[in-house]
Amino acid sequence: MDGINQVGFEPGEIRTDEPTRSARLKWVIVVDEELPAGRATNAAICVAAATTTAVTGLIGPEAKDAGGSVHPGLPWAGCSVLGASAARLAEIRARAVESLGVFVADMPTQGQSTRVYDEYLRQVGETAPDDLAYHAISLVGPRNRIDKLVHRLGLLA
Repeated sequence: MDGINQVGFEPGEIRTDEPTRSARLKWVIVVDEELPAGRATNAAICVAAATTTAVTGLIGPEAKDAGGSVHPGLPWAGCSVLGASAARLAEIRARAVESLGVFVADMPTQGQSTRVYDEYLRQVGETAPDDLAYHAISLVGPRNRIDKLVHRLGLLA
């Protein structure tokens, strides 16, 4: 993946027996707080899917209930979903892509304007970088860097 920081947990760092705050990396998703609930949820899920396939070690082992049914693993280190204005979202993304050791997955607004992926690719490809707007971003990186990037943002309401 060109231009994407390789970020993840080494196998020995995956400590499912400790609180999420003890994890070296922090994962947050920031969503445009003005989006309607359905579109905000869609944007968050899309950037989460991109993140879990690109960042190693985010998903914990599967769980088995007392009856033997298996439940897929969840993010063992946690993930907060925060809200921000569209302008603040773009600002955070711009700072994050310049931060060493921070993985960024984003959903440009074009991601919700078509149902044909090739059309999405065409629309993004025809848009100057400074003209792209975003519905959501997902960030994974060292806890202190992520905290600085999302300082004072609240949970998505």
